Amino acid sequence: MFDTSQMIPDGLVWLLLACSITGLFINNTRYWPFFLAIALSLAFWLERLTPVAAIFSLIGLGIAAFSKNLAGKWLALAHFGVILWGTALALHLVPGFGNLLILDKVVSGPDSIPFTMYLNLDKPLIIFGLFLLVPGMLGQHREISLSKVAVLAGLFVLTPTLAALLMLVRPEFSFPEWIWVFAFNNLLLTCVAEETLFRGYVQNLLTQRFNHWIGISVASMLFGLAHFAGGPLFILVAGFAGALYGLTYHWTGRLSMAVGVHFGFNLFHLVFFTYPLGK
Repeated sequence: MFDTSQMIPDGLVWLLLACSITGLFINNTRYWPFFLAIALSLAFWLERLTPVAAIFSLIGLGIAAFSKNLAGKWLALAHFGVILWGTALALHLVPGFGNLLILDKVVSGPDSIPFTMYLNLDKPLIIFGLFLLVPGMLGQHREISLSKVAVLAGLFVLTPTLAALLMLVRPEFSFPEWIWVFAFNNLLLTCVAEETLFRGYVQNLLTQRFNHWIGISVASMLFGLAHFAGGPLFILVAGFAGALYGLTYHWTGRLSMAVGVHFGFNLFHLVFFTYPLGK
């Protein structure tokens, strides 16, 4: 059984972090730093954040914020530093972050493999660092034609079909009691962080430097490789999913739309297929 008592009072840290992320997308300058500062302060008070982790977090965010005053090689060095900082956070290499264990070896259905989930405090900080480096990543709305919507819908259906044909997953309907906390974590922490990195940062900068096809292709391949733990076939399927999210970002002009499609795909996977893989 899923015990909600484990989220009190520590869960308030992630609620405030979610408010900060939501504020960034709603109004990208006014509110999110306030909520982020409170979230990190509360995490420190609850001993979910040590002084070492707090200093490391502030250094990366500080470099990213200061980058707007830089140009040339100094700007490139700032980008390199923030990417290294974000990589260390994503791989949980920095000590002192008390990520909250929420689900421990649960199964969504009888044919699914055990699944463990944390509410991470380190990985979501990448969102703010990359946004400070590339403030325009949230994009501007573009009208999308019905033919492009049809392509996106086709990719949405093709990707899980491919995963099933490769026997990575099998059809299985499930609606576990913990689906709401999965949705909270997956939407606001996982999907936003991944889309910020691969679409908002990588695809965005490569598109500006070369063209959108190179941007989408490279970002999709890197997104696939980031799922190497699932094996070569999982990398392939994740690459197809990355193309879906990349095209969504390019055609709609909004990072929030890529996040929404990414989350919708993950939720569809959980409800209608073995999650995260079949036995």
